[in-house]
Amino acid sequence: MADMDDIAQKKKELRAQAKERRALTFLKYGPAAGEQLAAIGVDFAKPAKAASFTGFLAIGEEIDPMPLMRRLWHGGHAVGLPVMVGKARPLVFRQWREGETLNEVQWGIREPAADAPVIVPDIVLVPLLAFDARGYRLGYGGGFYDRSIAEIRQAKPVITIGLSYDELEVDAVPHDAYDQRLDWVLTPSGPKKCCVD
Repeated sequence: MADMDDIAQKKKELRAQAKERRALTFLKYGPAAGEQLAAIGVDFAKPAKAASFTGFLAIGEEIDPMPLMRRLWHGGHAVGLPVMVGKARPLVFRQWREGETLNEVQWGIREPAADAPVIVPDIVLVPLLAFDARGYRLGYGGGFYDRSIAEIRQAKPVITIGLSYDELEVDAVPHDAYDQRLDWVLTPSGPKKCCVD
């Protein structure tokens, strides 16, 4: 129990530091960072022609995936957005395209309509506060993406790509056994393949 409490405390401390670092980075780059992600694209992950993706809508100082999602739509890919269905439960991903209805829920999060088709993605674009070279990421602490990725991995192969500013890379992200590792992190300087032990 002490180890879990220690990891939780380390995550809390890193989360506070990462939020400060991200705020400064956002002021430095603004919307240009999201455009750089789109210019790079995702060919490095070798997606199938009909691969389905999930993205997210940036909140606050998150790097903006919208330009990249536009490139995916232009390439003929289905793209979903996360929908929360309950505390401590995996997310559901519902198909969405720019211009379609969004419902505002909590924390400024917007979600596709309840009748939008569900996607079980081939590639998940993941938000984060910090990441390391081994593919561990720090999120906001709810565990939604870890549960969701674990559930998809039980059903089929899936590629996970964290979207981040370069400045959010750290030496090591504290992690528990349930934390799901990323396959890649895409930053404005290019894709980083995560090292597997």
